[in-house]
Amino acid sequence: MTQPGPVPLRPPPARTGLADPASLAPHLARLALLGLLVLTPIWGRDHAARLPWLYLVALAFAVALFATPLVRALALRWAVLDVPSGRKVHDMATPLLGGAAVYCAFAVTVLTSFDFSRPLKGVAVGATLVVAIGILDDVTDLRASLKLLGHIGAALVAIAYGVVLNIAPHWVPGFVWLNVALTILWFVTVTNAVQFLDGMDGLAGGLGVIAGVFFSIAALQTEQRYLMYLSAALVGACLGFLPYNFRPGRARIFLGDSGATFIGFTLAGLAVMGEWAEDAPMIALLTPALILGVPLFDIAFVGIARIVTGKVHSLPEWLAYTGRDHIHHRFEQLGLTKRQSVLLIFFLAATLGLSALLLKDATPREAVLILVQAACVLAIVAVVEGVGRWRPRP
Repeated sequence: MTQPGPVPLRPPPARTGLADPASLAPHLARLALLGLLVLTPIWGRDHAARLPWLYLVALAFAVALFATPLVRALALRWAVLDVPSGRKVHDMATPLLGGAAVYCAFAVTVLTSFDFSRPLKGVAVGATLVVAIGILDDVTDLRASLKLLGHIGAALVAIAYGVVLNIAPHWVPGFVWLNVALTILWFVTVTNAVQFLDGMDGLAGGLGVIAGVFFSIAALQTEQRYLMYLSAALVGACLGFLPYNFRPGRARIFLGDSGATFIGFTLAGLAVMGEWAEDAPMIALLTPALILGVPLFDIAFVGIARIVTGKVHSLPEWLAYTGRDHIHHRFEQLGLTKRQSVLLIFFLAATLGLSALLLKDATPREAVLILVQAACVLAIVAVVEGVGRWRPRP
């Protein structure tokens, strides 16, 4: 997917702008904003006034906004570029490694503002491993099987720190190991689902923002302020990256596998760390599943379609298969522009997120109606994707 050498169709400009005195003003302004936020003691003074959420978003935003141009300059210097190909939607070689800036923003915010709980340590270490694997893949193009093993290892690290789903009933033989297996499956699925959607400018980063906001609200509903603030760090980190990726014209930098998998793994960790409903295991499971409904639906729908149509016949083939058959590709084949496709997916994600929030105090009858409504939304998407499958590529 990524070539370590400079083989773009149209090479990007050699100058990065960092050495031009006239271009230093924006960098200095970003640095000043970052320094102001780091030194401002809002976290300690206004903890009870709900301002910490906004402060953490602003801090992570400022770090990402400052770090992304630096990472872009390094990617250009080292020729870590995403080169156009038949299955990609961009037509110019574009720097990768944007995920390093998002990870840096999240890490700085967490390190300066949080006391590390045991589960947070597990998610942080696992996410670091995922980012490292993603950077290696961006630079050297790792085999899909090696990436999968790395993601399983990262999930096991989180599990070792107590980040485990509690879904299987205690009366089921071996319920502990069943929960462990389901946790590994959850981490790997969400991580790769978000990574698969990193195919259009702003899509994966924007979904990270939307999911992070809804996790924050759900955490506030369930009085889990720690998770609400942790979600804020991810929201800000993604927001600070988007001005360079989701912008008029073409993106200046891509997340790369390191960024998309980091966002997916962190969202998966937030879902497992939370207690989303008391004495209602099904609601507790469905709340994060609906918040992450778009990427989960996409990976399931595409996986089933590939098997049914005979495109893949085994797990190794499924892991290695790459194609233009994800939800954003189908929307584009229907005639939507890339920006319209991305915005439509954002609205779908927000719709499912709102459904998740309604589950909190819903009666069983109301919960069923909410789930039926969400299923209808996804059924509409499936029908639309089916139409897009038979349309020729524009």
